[in-house]
Amino acid sequence: MRFFLLPLHLVSKYPNVISQLIDKRTLDAARTLLDDSERIVILTHMSPDGDAIGSSTAMQRMLMSVGKEARIIIPDMLPAQLRRVPGAKEAVDATRYPDFAAQLIADADLIICLDFNEPGRTGNRLGALITTSEAPKLLIDHHLHPADFASVVISHPEMSSTCYLLFKVFCGLGLFGNIDTKMAESLLTGMMTDTGNFSYNAADPEIYLVVAELMRKGADKDRIYREQFETHSLDSMRLNAYAISEHMEVWPADGAALITLSREELNRFHYAKGDTEGLVNRPLAIPGVVYSAFLREEDDFVKVSMRSVGDFPVNVLCKEYFGGGGHLNAAGGEFKGTLAEAAEKFRSLLTTNKEKYIK
Repeated sequence: MRFFLLPLHLVSKYPNVISQLIDKRTLDAARTLLDDSERIVILTHMSPDGDAIGSSTAMQRMLMSVGKEARIIIPDMLPAQLRRVPGAKEAVDATRYPDFAAQLIADADLIICLDFNEPGRTGNRLGALITTSEAPKLLIDHHLHPADFASVVISHPEMSSTCYLLFKVFCGLGLFGNIDTKMAESLLTGMMTDTGNFSYNAADPEIYLVVAELMRKGADKDRIYREQFETHSLDSMRLNAYAISEHMEVWPADGAALITLSREELNRFHYAKGDTEGLVNRPLAIPGVVYSAFLREEDDFVKVSMRSVGDFPVNVLCKEYFGGGGHLNAAGGEFKGTLAEAAEKFRSLLTTNKEKYIK
């Protein structure tokens, strides 16, 4: 089935939304890739978040709506709350089914890369399979500095989420009418989770026009919020309370906060993936705290998550000191060393950060 032109009713109804859509040449190139493919694989980054799985499931359902065969491959297991996203349970977990995932990529005549900017973000094995595959690649992402590996690149770091960008891609391809309730819920999930329920990176007024459209399509905003932000296991609640009570350090004069959890402590509370989601945001509720870090000990590295308010650039900190990156107010990275060393590294930056970024 061919892809069609932009729906005129949306142009007249929301001209500002349409005015910032992807340029026509890029859309035409993406349309050609989609038209010429039948077996499509959709990939996203390791430790998929709401934006990753929301964009992936929305893309899969959209492709199926126009007669394409599409499968989602995720690099590792989804946290419990994301398994509630429509279509997420059918994604192929490459850690559980590595050979099947590899065969899907080998058979694909198009690889769609969502919510990551370079193949290594999918892990070493999947990254190598993406790089060596002769299939064309379509990249749709909102992270800075996309690597040069895709045939067509739709990269807009100014967008708050890949799901927000993908909505605009669908409109640009003339597929607004194909968005059904499940697609709308997937897209809204990504938009909500990548902005902390629109509490950061959400100053663009057009975001709320898109939210309104998705709600008109049937997305239940209140239910999605409860599922993604207010549904926690008993162990998760106790773990988060313990972390705040026993391992939160605050430096009001420096505008900073830090939470750490060791592997032993995680195991003590029967940690499951996703149990500490949102923990890094909690200290930002304290007056005077403008940036917060959460350090979680893994088997051979320390996972670093940072959040901030205002114009404090946690993406710069994560890139320069923790081998990562991200967005102005939400970023992450990794530290090769002990949890104590990672915490001391963060503390050593307090004075420098205050002098450089806090006015």
